[in-house]
Formats: sequence, structure tokens, C-alpha cells
Amino acid sequence: MKAFSAVLAALGATLVAGPLYAQVQVKEQARPIPRIVQKDGRFALFVDNAPFLILSIEDQDLGLESTWPPQPKDWANMEYLHANTVEVPIYWDQIEEQPGKFDFLSIDTLLTAAREHHMRLILLWFATWKNGSQHYMPDWMLSDPARYFHAVNREGEAVDSPSPFAQASLDEDKKAFAAVMEHLKEVDPQRTVIMVQVENETGDWKSVRDFSPAAQKYFEAPVPPEILKAMYAQTISPSPNWREAFGPDADEYFNTWAVARYVGEVAGAGKAVYPLPLDVNDALRNPFHPGPPGEPGAPGAYESGGPTDNVIPIWKAAAPAIDILAPDDYQGDPAAYLKVLELYRRDDNPLFLPESGCPGCDSDSGDFTRYFFTVLGLQGIGYSESGNQPVPSLARNFVLVGPMQREIARLNFEGKLKAVAEPVHTRGGDQGDPRQTMRFGTWNAVVKYGSARFGPAGTAWNATPEGRALVAQLGENQFLVAGYFCTVDFYPAGTEEQQKTDHIVDGTGQIPSALIDGKWKHRQFMRVEQGVYENGVFKLLSSQNGDATDYGLRFGEEPTVLRVTLGSY
Repeated sequence: MKAFSAVLAALGATLVAGPLYAQVQVKEQARPIPRIVQKDGRFALFVDNAPFLILSIEDQDLGLESTWPPQPKDWANMEYLHANTVEVPIYWDQIEEQPGKFDFLSIDTLLTAAREHHMRLILLWFATWKNGSQHYMPDWMLSDPARYFHAVNREGEAVDSPSPFAQASLDEDKKAFAAVMEHLKEVDPQRTVIMVQVENETGDWKSVRDFSPAAQKYFEAPVPPEILKAMYAQTISPSPNWREAFGPDADEYFNTWAVARYVGEVAGAGKAVYPLPLDVNDALRNPFHPGPPGEPGAPGAYESGGPTDNVIPIWKAAAPAIDILAPDDYQGDPAAYLKVLELYRRDDNPLFLPESGCPGCDSDSGDFTRYFFTVLGLQGIGYSESGNQPVPSLARNFVLVGPMQREIARLNFEGKLKAVAEPVHTRGGDQGDPRQTMRFGTWNAVVKYGSARFGPAGTAWNATPEGRALVAQLGENQFLVAGYFCTVDFYPAGTEEQQKTDHIVDGTGQIPSALIDGKWKHRQFMRVEQGVYENGVFKLLSSQNGDATDYGLRFGEEPTVLRVTLGSY
């Protein structure tokens, strides 16, 4: 741990001297607007006209608890973590204390500080919704609940959530958000702000939907045809209402449409002024045990109306101005955490984690920050941890990937990168096969975990799951390899029928081989080079061979990047 801390300290000076995002040099006045690009089913966030990997912290001290101004320790913590981006809230009630009079001092303060510390920003618009409530609406709106009214539950009581049918609230939010985006357009030609989150964890906790008279009128009206199409609704009626179309799911689907339409209009008003990428985050339901919609207790199990996994198509149809539906993944069960990642990585949705963490997870589940590599393996465009405390396990990820984040983002966008994290395993006894295979055409990369050099493959686990690895193909026989607490090796690939592998990287000393067309082909390391990326160029530090490579490419606690050239015989 001391050695790793020393590496962090040394690289901290590099961060200040050469910001990560400065790897692509662009003239100050000609920086293009960041944008989401899709190609061949993959996504990238383009910043300065090149793929950018978000290595972010959602900072709870720079604004989430309304602490102004930011303190030096906050930025020092982020530099320790080697983040290149900070997610930080901006508050409607601070920006528009009086109707129509906007004060952007909080935004300008953040822009100045972020530029001084070589950070990009993702601003979080806390406005009509923040965690299901409207507590960041300006006082002049909160004091007029008749005009800016709340949602109503089945019993006719107002709940602590805004009504998505309060047209006056929507009109004011649209004007305010458009003013914010107009200000950013004017004062941020550097594109310090690369994305804006519209609202925060939208929906209702205390009621499955709004039952107000204004809402009920829409509930009894025909479902918009785009929603029927999005949810593949099969009905007898040519113009069904919500109950006819969706039965027991009607209340939740209706609320989702109402909230998504509202947020979509706010987003559209801002994007018309300044078309930055926009995202919406979600307070998740458990993907395995969500609770029955519409029954008592279900809204308390998860927030009704937000972009939970079961209603993503409704959000896509009702809020086209939103580029990303993003999960706040705090699932304590590793299987549920990973399932969320799979559900939000869609052909119509980039994978981005705006909040991640696992408070109170047991040690058997391991270090959840290793799942940053799982996000990369799913072609994710970024990862953000909640809080900015100096957590070494999170810093490991960013210190390894940060100097080459542009290359990682590009290789991922091109479909040339794969990454894995150590699965959960039991202690002692039969732990199963610890190997994970990543396939690259004529080569397979195999990862096992633990630092044991010798011994049966089935015992090669870390005591607590913390291993992670990434492999990217640079050429037909050349690969970029990096990771922690694991061993990576390669073997020639054939068809499943042709292929029979030796004991790959299990410590027996056998060369990884494959039986292809009746003949054995053996892996050979032609060159193994350790280095670092500087301004997009791989800089050689040392070469490895012999004992360093005979049993595979071993990665411990130090940030290590290898460029590997392979051959066969």
C-alpha cells in the first residue's frame, strides 16, 4: 500500500503539470461542443473532437450539501483520486431567487475552480426534482402550492413530490434551464462543462402516480401512440386508455410517461439554446426483486416515474432530447449490481454510471470499484463514484487508466477493447474455474486472479475479490494489457470444435497452446514492453522476458501497462 501511495503522490504532480484532457490540443476559441457519437452499436462521448472517458467523482462537498465556496481540500482529494471530471450540483433556488432574475455566480465559481484544477464538469440541475421531491424549487414557487402544485395520492392527499402536470412549474423550469444553458454557451468556450444532468432521481416515493384532477384527465384519455409502440402494447381498442392498454402496470407506466414528458420538455428547451449532451439519472429498482407495481408498498420499494429498467422505452419515446438514461448503482448484491449494468447498456443508450458505490457491503463481495472494468467491458463511456474521499481502491482505477484515457476511449469505441473484473467466489473448497476468456479473432486472452505463481488453477483467487484486467488489440498480433491482482496470458484461437487448450496460466509452466486442425499451435511472446502513455504516445520504460513472462503477465498492486507482441510456433 505504501508503494502504491508513493505512485499516486508522484503522479499527482503530473496531473497538475499536464491535465488529462489536454492530450488533444485544440485552439481555445475553436473547441467544438461535446457530443454523443454512435457507430456500429457502440457509443463515445466526443470532447475536443475525440473520444473521452469520464473518470469522475460526484462531489458531495462542492455543492451537494450547499457548501460554498468549495474548499481546497475538496480539489486536493480529487487530484489524489486522479479524476478528470467532477459531477457537481447547481441549484434552481440559488440561481433564480426572484422570478426572472438569474444569478450565475455559483456556476461561474465552479467554472473558474475547475479550470484552475484541470477538471471537466458535469453539472447536475437540481430543479423540479431532487430524489423525488421539489425542495430545490425557488421559495416563491414553494410558497404558492396552488399554482405550483404537488402530486396527489389515491386518498387525495398531497405528497412530497411535484406534479408532472403542473404546467406553471414546467414553464418556469424550462425558462430557468434555458437561461442556464444560454449562460454556459456564453461563458464556457473552453467546454469545461461536457454534460448536464437534467433534474435528479425523478419520480415519486410516496405514491405510484399523481391522482390529481389534472392527472386523472390524462389517465382516462387515449395512450399516446408512440408509447403504445414503445411498449409493444397489444389491445382490442384502437385508442385504449392507460388502464385498457397496460392493466396492473397502468399507474406506473402513466407516471413514467408524465415525468419523462416533463423532463423531456425541460431538456429540449435547454438543448435548443446550447446542445450539450444531457443525461437523466435513476434511483434503481432491484432488477431481481422490484416489487409488484401498483400494490401498497411498491412505490416505497423504488421510485415510480424515473427511468427504471422496466420503463426505459417510455423515456426514450417521451424524452428524445435526453441522450443518456443513467443508473445510480448502489446495489449491494454483486449479481444485482452487474445486472443493472447490462440492462442500461442498450443499442439506444450509452452506459454511464453517474453514481456508484456499495456502502456496507460485506468483504466476501469484494471491492466494488473493480466493476469500473466491467463498465469498460460493456463499452461504457464513463464512471463516477459518489463522494470525493481519498479511496485508494478507486484511485487505482483512475491512476492506471487516466494517462491513457483517450486511447482507452478510442479503442473501446472501435470495438477493440475488452475488460473484466474478478467474480465473487467462496473461500476454501471447490471454487470453480477462476479463468475468464476474452476473444480477439486469432488470439484469446485469458485472465486468472490472485498472485500465486504456482499451484492448481482452482485455488488461484484473491482472498477478497479485487482483481481486474483490460486487454485492447493494437494490431493483428499486438495488444495493450493492464490490470491489478491478476495474471493475463494468450493462446492461439480456433473454432470451439477445433480448439483444445492446455492448462492456461495455471502455474504449471506449460506454454498456452491450442489444437487447431489437428496441429498444436503454441503462444510465443515476441516482445513485452512496460510503458506509459504521454500525449497519446506509448513511452517505453523497460522490456520484460524470462522469469517476468514465463508464467504469464502478472499484475499486482502497482499500476502497470504492457504492450505485448505475440507470435506462434
